Amino acid sequence: MEGERSLGFQRASGGARKQVSVISNYLLPILAVAIVLILAFWKQLRRERENLFLQLGQKEKQLTHLEKERDAALQELFRRFSEEGRLTKEKSQFQAKLADYEKYAALTQLALGAAHEINNPLLGILSHLELELRNASRQDRAEIEQCIEAARRISVTLRSLMNYARPGPLVLSKVNLHRLVSDTLAFLEHQPMLHGRILENEVPPDLPSMRVDANQLSQVLMNLLLNAAQATPEGGRITVSATADAVRDFMEIRIVDTGCGIAPEVLPHVFEPFFTTKRGKGTGLGLSISQAYVRSHSGEIQIQSAPELGTAVTISLPLRHTDSPSPANDTREIQEVIIQ
Repeated sequence: MEGERSLGFQRASGGARKQVSVISNYLLPILAVAIVLILAFWKQLRRERENLFLQLGQKEKQLTHLEKERDAALQELFRRFSEEGRLTKEKSQFQAKLADYEKYAALTQLALGAAHEINNPLLGILSHLELELRNASRQDRAEIEQCIEAARRISVTLRSLMNYARPGPLVLSKVNLHRLVSDTLAFLEHQPMLHGRILENEVPPDLPSMRVDANQLSQVLMNLLLNAAQATPEGGRITVSATADAVRDFMEIRIVDTGCGIAPEVLPHVFEPFFTTKRGKGTGLGLSISQAYVRSHSGEIQIQSAPELGTAVTISLPLRHTDSPSPANDTREIQEVIIQ
């Protein structure tokens, strides 16, 4: 029995050795190969994942670049639209200025022709009427005086047109604005239309001197003051003030009245030649001439007004005019005032 048991144990041990030998010879290599394959497959998956992340990063960069290009294109498009709008506005302004220049040229031709064709015969008519007036009876005097007044009015209109169409050259000199305004107000205070109106000179005496044509600036002030007087009832106030802007090197002159004001539909046309609301009492050239004189000094004139609230006229002039002045003539007399 013991022998049989020993023989059985030996057989079992031999079978186990065979199984271990089979596992060692066949299964372990297969397992090793499987592990190697798994590792290789894992590395390949890792590389592919890294490549995918790399491609994703590149795509994100491309997308960011495309977004920047899109934003830049939108900004450029907006800039071009803005530039086109600005150019369109400038074109409209240029066309408006061109229309003004064409109107100015036409008026120049008209003024020169009118001066030649009207002035000489008119002087003859006036001389004849004045001779007739000396020997006229009382019945005829009123009619002759009306004719003389009408002829003189034609002469004033003609000279106004000439002043607008062909302003004289600037005669520049240093001017104290306070003194110029005082002299202008003193000259006008005896005018009938200024009676009963309060004239105030609020221009500071210590303002810096201006280099301007004193004659032209005085005429501008006269035109504006007479316009203000015609619009202001008795007891009303007309004030002239001024301030100097040292930063812009400009002087700002303001003429403010407490008159009836200007209607909104009339205000855009006040600088147009021959435009007037004073039927039979004005040539419609006073403000046009004033604007031409102010612009000849590289300045600007603006009007703000409202019905029943009065009118404010603002004149902006450079303190130092850059044009070469003509020989000074400080004793030149003030030209005849053109009443709009």
